[in-house]
Amino acid sequence: MAHCSALFSPISLGPVVLPNRIMVSPMCQYSARDGNATDWHVVHLGALAISGAGLLCVEATAVLPEGRITYGCLGLYSDDNEKALHRMVQAIRAVSPIPLAIQLAHAGRKASSRVPWEGGTLIDAAQGGWQPHAPSAIALKPEEAAPKAMDRADIDHVIAAFRQAAKRVKRLGFEAVELHAAHGYLLHEFLSPLANRRSDEYGGSLDNRMRLPLQIFKAVHEVMGPDAAVGVRLSATDWIEGGWDIEQSVVLCRQLESLGCAFLDISSGGLSPRQKIPLAAGYQVPFAERIKREVGIPVISVGLITDPKQAEEIVASGQADMVALARAILNDPRWPWRAAAELGGTVTAPHQYWRCLPQGHPPIFGDVKIGQR
Repeated sequence: MAHCSALFSPISLGPVVLPNRIMVSPMCQYSARDGNATDWHVVHLGALAISGAGLLCVEATAVLPEGRITYGCLGLYSDDNEKALHRMVQAIRAVSPIPLAIQLAHAGRKASSRVPWEGGTLIDAAQGGWQPHAPSAIALKPEEAAPKAMDRADIDHVIAAFRQAAKRVKRLGFEAVELHAAHGYLLHEFLSPLANRRSDEYGGSLDNRMRLPLQIFKAVHEVMGPDAAVGVRLSATDWIEGGWDIEQSVVLCRQLESLGCAFLDISSGGLSPRQKIPLAAGYQVPFAERIKREVGIPVISVGLITDPKQAEEIVASGQADMVALARAILNDPRWPWRAAAELGGTVTAPHQYWRCLPQGHPPIFGDVKIGQR
C-alpha cells in the first residue's frame, strides 16, 4: 500500500476545498504604485501559483490609503486598485487552478514607513509621509512621532473600509480572505494592552480590546457570504510581559469560531521592538498546537518551517492542520514539488512542465502518461 502523506491530503477551509496542506503566505513586495498591483505582482504570484501549493494568499492589501505600510503596498480602496488586481487575478487564473486568498489589512501606527531596503523607518509629514492612526497615541519607537488616537468616527470609517474592500474582493472572485490581526498592525494594536490604552468601549478589558477585530470580522464575513472562507492571521503573543498572550488568543479564537471563522493562521510578535523572540525551527508551532486544541476549525502554523519532513510531522502529529511558507518558498518556488517527492505526495503542475522531471524521479504529478511524436 502506498504511503499517504498527511501534508498532501486534502482539507476544507469552510466551503473551500484545498488539494493539500501547504499555503503560500502573504508576503509584502513593496512594489505597488498608488496601491495598484504591477507587472511585478503578476510575475511573482504567477510563479507561486504554479508551485503546487494548496492555497496562494496575496500580500497585505490595505483597505485605506493611509492604512498602507509603505508607498509600495497594495491597496483595495479604489476602482483603479480593483482593476489592477483584476488583471493580476485573471493572469493567475489563466495558468493555474490554485485557490486564491487575499489578506486585508490596515497598518495602524506602522503606516507611512519607508520600504525595507530603504531602512523601513517612519516617514514624517515634512518628508512626504502621512499621519498614521492607532488605538492610542503611543509611538512604535521612542524616537518616532506618535500616531493619531482614533476617535469613534475614525473607527467607523475603518470598519466601513474593510466592508467596502470585501465587496471588491467578492467581485474579483477570491475564494478566501485573511484578516490581518498580527505583526503589530492596526487590529493587533487594538488587541494588545501595550498599544491600546483607551478608556472607552474599545479599550481596557479583553472584551473591549477584541471589539474592533470582531466587528471587522463580522462585516467582512457578512459581505463574503457562505461560498468564501474568511479567516484571521493572529499574533499569538507579543513576546513581552504584560502584552497580548496565548491565553487571550485562545479567548479570541473561540469567539471567532463562533462567528463563522473558517481558519486561523497563527504567527507571533511584531508589536514592539522590545520583543524577545527565541528564533528556532518551528518556534511558533506550539502556539498553533495550543489553539488547535481549543477550537474545531483548521489552524495554520507559520515561521521557519523549511524542511518537508518537518512540515509533514507538524501536520501528521496534529500540531496544526496546515503550514504556511514564506521565505522558504521564495527561496525555492518548487518547494511543494520537492516535498511531494520526499513524502510520496502528488501536486498539480502545468502540462507544459510535466516532462521536466529527471529520469527516475518519483511521479509527483500523479498518473501522468507523456508521449512524444
